[in-house]
Amino acid sequence: MSPAGPYPAAATYSYYSRPRRRSVALHAALLLLTLLTTTAMGARLAINFEQNLPAFSDHDFQALMQIVRNPALLLMGLPFSLTLLTILMAHELGHYFACVYYRVDATLPYFLPAPTLIGTFGAFIRIRSPIYSRAVLFDIGIAGPLAGFLFLLPALAIGLANSKVLPGIAVQGDLIFGAPLMERWVTALVFPGVAGSDVYLHPVARAAWVGLLATALNLLPIGQLDGGHILYALLGKHHKLLSRFFVLVLVVLGLTYSYSWLLWALLLLVFGMRHPVIHDPGRLGGGRKRLALLALLIFVVSFTVSPVEISGFQ
Repeated sequence: MSPAGPYPAAATYSYYSRPRRRSVALHAALLLLTLLTTTAMGARLAINFEQNLPAFSDHDFQALMQIVRNPALLLMGLPFSLTLLTILMAHELGHYFACVYYRVDATLPYFLPAPTLIGTFGAFIRIRSPIYSRAVLFDIGIAGPLAGFLFLLPALAIGLANSKVLPGIAVQGDLIFGAPLMERWVTALVFPGVAGSDVYLHPVARAAWVGLLATALNLLPIGQLDGGHILYALLGKHHKLLSRFFVLVLVVLGLTYSYSWLLWALLLLVFGMRHPVIHDPGRLGGGRKRLALLALLIFVVSFTVSPVEISGFQ
């Protein structure tokens, strides 16, 4: 991407086109399917929360069977699903509207329904035209994490305000979740003097936790992740070497803290390392460099070295 300053956006980027009706229908269908799958998973979380059972455990089958017998219980999953989809939507629309602003052709968000623990593989947009400016690359890359983080903060506060104290609940069940700094700080404000392991997260807070994890993953300074775009805009020719270095860091984290990082390292090494070359000698101004520091701060408070552990394993 190249600096936006000297170039009129409308004259320089002529690739932007309005979404077609058939395409909008596909995006809407995927969004509705993802709403269904995340609501089902959210209902399971809500039932476990009401019954003081661990968020994810071997009791989940019972919760799912209750939902099958009484579909009205799906309504209990809406606080989780609507919160999560709002955070994901904010993130992707941050990218999308930045593309619209610079007349870079991009799709609306694609949501991915899936039978996962949270009911989705997330969402993404496709950028279908070249980006010639480092500044434009930076703005599009950082817009998503900033927008998503802006929406997840109130969700985290509201979710924790509706959470409850249950001794040792966070280390019970089949899955144990790490607590990023932002969660710890808000927990300390809402439950002063209470250990984090004794706080049972409300489904809304759990959705915000997923948003924090997604933010941290996207801000990893690797390849074509949002953090990779920011890194490329800042350091250009050093991007390739630094991306490989940070993949190595993930391998070390995987061997030391959580094996899940090994999977992420493998996926990024195989699919996410290459970055389109941008021939732009311009440098980012002080304002964007300060935004890069803000992105780094958001990454630090969203990241946890051991996001998910299987009970009894690393």
